[in-house]
Amino acid sequence: MKFLTILLAVLVPPVGVLLTYGLSATLLINILLTLLGYLPGMIHGLWAVLKHYQKLNQEPAS
Repeated sequence: MKFLTILLAVLVPPVGVLLTYGLSATLLINILLTLLGYLPGMIHGLWAVLKHYQKLNQEPAS
């Protein structure tokens, strides 16, 4: 699933963000950036998805 969301964040940025965050402010920001241009939407989508997986992989602090 991780590979699919990263691929979708590159090809269709709002879909990748939607699968990762659901209906949220992050999705709205990504849609607006994608409407301004594909490249800003793709960069934000890829960043948001990778940041989400990075937070999931962090070990909790003791």
